[in-house]
Amino acid sequence: MRSRTSAPGFAGHLRGRLWGPAEFIGIPGRLFVTGVVAGSAAAALVVGTALAGMWGGPRELITGEAGLAAVAALAAYLVVLRAGRVLIGLVAVLGTCLAFMAPGVAAGVALQQRGLVATAAVSSVQTAARHGRTICSVTDTDAAPTGADVWRGCAASTAPGDTLPVVYDPRGRAPTRGVSTPGELRRSSLRLTGLSAAFVAACTVAVVRSFRMTAAPRGT
Repeated sequence: MRSRTSAPGFAGHLRGRLWGPAEFIGIPGRLFVTGVVAGSAAAALVVGTALAGMWGGPRELITGEAGLAAVAALAAYLVVLRAGRVLIGLVAVLGTCLAFMAPGVAAGVALQQRGLVATAAVSSVQTAARHGRTICSVTDTDAAPTGADVWRGCAASTAPGDTLPVVYDPRGRAPTRGVSTPGELRRSSLRLTGLSAAFVAACTVAVVRSFRMTAAPRGT
C-alpha cells in the first residue's frame, strides 16, 4: 500500500480531524474487515438484546438501554482509533436511532408470534402533538393489562366508551397495542434492516478513514 501525502496546513489538519486522516491509496483490507465486523457486532447486539428481552431475557433489555450501551462502546472504540469526529457522530446518531427502533420491532414480532386479541374499552382520546396521531387510552379489557395507550384503530371519531380490538402479550413483556394492518411488521423490519445497514456502513467508513501512515501528534 502506498502512502498519500496529507494536505498541508490547517485545512488538511482540520479535514483529518473531522473526517479521518485517510492516508492511503486504495482500500486497506484489514481495516475494512475490522469496520464491518465492529459495526455488524454492535448492530447484532442492539437488535439481539431487544429480541432477547421479549423472549425471556432480563426485562431491562426491553427498554433498549443495553443497545445504547453497545453503541456507546463502539463510539468509544472509534475515539480510540482517532476516527473522524463527524463520522463518530454519525455512527452514534444512527446507533441511537437503531437502539430506539429495535424494541418496537421486537415487540411486533413477539405479538405476532404469541399475541392474543381482546376487546378493550376506550377511557380517553387525545391527539399526539409530535406525530399528529389520535391516541386512545384503553381499560376494562377481558384479559389484557389495562391502562395502555394505542393508536392503531383509534380514529378522531372514536369516543370514550367505545371498544377497540387490541393485541396483548400474555407474558406481559410486549406492550399492548392496536391490531396491526397487514404488512406493517414487514415494513418495520425492512426499515430496521436498512438502518442497520447504514449503521454498519458508517462504522466501516469511520474505521477505514482512521488509517494513518505516521503516528498522530499528541492532543489531536
